[in-house]
Amino acid sequence: MTTEDPLARTDLTFLLGMGFQLVLAEFVRRVAAAGYPDLRPVHGMVFQVLQGPGATATELAERLGVTKQAAGQLVDDLERRGYLRREAHPDGGRRRLVVLTDQATAHLAVAGGVLRDLEAELASGAGSGDLVALRADLARLIRHLAGDSPPPLRPIW
Repeated sequence: MTTEDPLARTDLTFLLGMGFQLVLAEFVRRVAAAGYPDLRPVHGMVFQVLQGPGATATELAERLGVTKQAAGQLVDDLERRGYLRREAHPDGGRRRLVVLTDQATAHLAVAGGVLRDLEAELASGAGSGDLVALRADLARLIRHLAGDSPPPLRPIW
């Protein structure tokens, strides 16, 4: 008697969500083990947005798709913990530029290494051809739905 795989009948959106949830949970576990147990995925997204010259809190809110108040709370929290700092805006005025500290840059390097290692493990476990094909299929799906300008990944989880 053969039993059918229940995932074979699962809706695509649920499969994508479950896959994302599982990979993200493993990523978070490994980043915490590497010395960053105080950071959540949304913090990494803040760091990604602020790479380079930084941004104002309003620009950060727009890029993350959150309210200005939520962005302000994130900035306040991460500044208290030493990951961000506020500087005078180069255009002057009352605006402040939020920039990464060396501590945030170090976290990005560690998180990038964890992500590369995790993807390599997934590729070897699933078969590198399978993961290459999955990446190509997902890229086609995203382009089909969003065109040539895919939307940013927003912290809605």
